[in-house]
Amino acid sequence: MSEPETEQSDDESRTYDPDADHAFPDERLNEVLEFVQNDPEIQTYLDAQNVNPVVRKGYNDHGSKHISIVRNRALGLYNLLKKGGVEFNGASQQGLDEADESVIVALAATIHDIGHVVHRDEHAYWSIPLAADVLDRILPQFDFYGTEEVVRVKGEVLHAILCHHTEEDPLTTEAGVVRVADALDMEEGRSRMPYEKGGRGIDTVSSQAIQRVSLRQGDTVPVLVEIEMLNAAGVYQIDNLLKAKLRDSGLEDDIRIVAVNIRDGDNNLVERVEL
Repeated sequence: MSEPETEQSDDESRTYDPDADHAFPDERLNEVLEFVQNDPEIQTYLDAQNVNPVVRKGYNDHGSKHISIVRNRALGLYNLLKKGGVEFNGASQQGLDEADESVIVALAATIHDIGHVVHRDEHAYWSIPLAADVLDRILPQFDFYGTEEVVRVKGEVLHAILCHHTEEDPLTTEAGVVRVADALDMEEGRSRMPYEKGGRGIDTVSSQAIQRVSLRQGDTVPVLVEIEMLNAAGVYQIDNLLKAKLRDSGLEDDIRIVAVNIRDGDNNLVERVEL
């Protein structure tokens, strides 16, 4: 970028580091993440859920790689919002601890797409009963969750899953984070499989136009999303997907989006987009 937009030079959101310092209590989150990474059922869902959207319908990736990116983005976004003083209401209104906010975000980001094993269409609704079964099994295994906490955390996770791709607006900040993070997986690698198979739909072509997405601490808002695109096709990802998910997420005033066409040339239809 030719002009510095932030006080930070590095994108801190590409990979969540459990050993790093965070703006939130992370002990519960780290224990949950370790469990999830080693759970055979969850990991099988993350692979199986890619068959319907990619193999059968030619859409972009919705498998384990997508989930890893969305979860990292969600936790990076959550951390930046916490640094910026944004208050989260999901866990607190349920009488849960601050430490449960990141658990809700991470679990929802991990299993938000498992409904794809049933069908791509209306997948968020299919995800609810499948995710509920998973949560009923895993949440009681953590010492810090009794029956009451299990019910409340489960409800918040399911709310975030439902609202990630439906007409239902997020009613919690945690759900808003998951909704926006889902749209932040837009770099060109996501469309590799359908593109190599000859797919040239708008989702695939527009994703191919996005080279890099970075999350940073903003100067005037808690989060700056910087997007580097190679051509004007990337505007579809930004305007029709990311902007649509940011709208009514509850985070509209906390996130600034700046996209720049980084390819030199006289025929650039779009040089800069700012939301």
